[in-house]
Amino acid sequence: MDCLQIVFKLLPNWKREAEVKKIGYKVHGDPFSTNTRRVLAVLHEKGLSYEPITVKLQTGEHQSESFLSLNPFGQVPVFEDRNIKLSESRAITQYIAYVHSPRGTQLLNLQSHETMAILTMWMEIEAHQFDPPASKLTWEQVIKPLYGLETDHTVVKENEANLEKVLNVYEKRLQESRFLACNSFTLVDLHHLPNIQYLLGTPTKRLFKNRPKVHKWVDEITSREAWKMACDQEKSWFNKQRRN
Repeated sequence: MDCLQIVFKLLPNWKREAEVKKIGYKVHGDPFSTNTRRVLAVLHEKGLSYEPITVKLQTGEHQSESFLSLNPFGQVPVFEDRNIKLSESRAITQYIAYVHSPRGTQLLNLQSHETMAILTMWMEIEAHQFDPPASKLTWEQVIKPLYGLETDHTVVKENEANLEKVLNVYEKRLQESRFLACNSFTLVDLHHLPNIQYLLGTPTKRLFKNRPKVHKWVDEITSREAWKMACDQEKSWFNKQRRN
């Protein structure tokens, strides 16, 4: 944990509220949503304050007229920086990382055109190769049971096969580099965290455990203090009750 995160963690609630007003960030979402957690992780890596605003997904609040005025696609999270309103979690994380580049964890590798291109390439790989099967597996094995729905094991089998192909590529890459984009933790690794965290609580965890380099990488990124805070409702949502 860096010094900024330590100071932020120890701030009393009234000082947090003052910091929120100073920065003016608002996060509309659900602290258990994978996309919301992706944004929370970056905020905690940077030691930034924000106002969490719960969107009740189970009651369809994300399809309400008031929320659609923030994001016409009806998806969480929405990030507000005064007059700027952003949706799409990966766009939000990049915005925060750029704006606060000198602060907290350095999540972008901007040393050269080459390093930036490699970083961008791996972010695209996460979004288009890893996320589709990982998100479907999370939906089938984690989300559906919460809604009383039955897991489709045929879908699980198909997407585990697709995920294995991706993880085989990762295993080879991680033999050459400590993290996916380079030898330091970046947005690339962070973007993987929400689905990985949920899948570690399902039978799919074996796909990560069975690959030594992937296993080591997963252990390292999931043990980051900022990520633990993002997953902890008390710390990430400031003791606000999750409204069902």
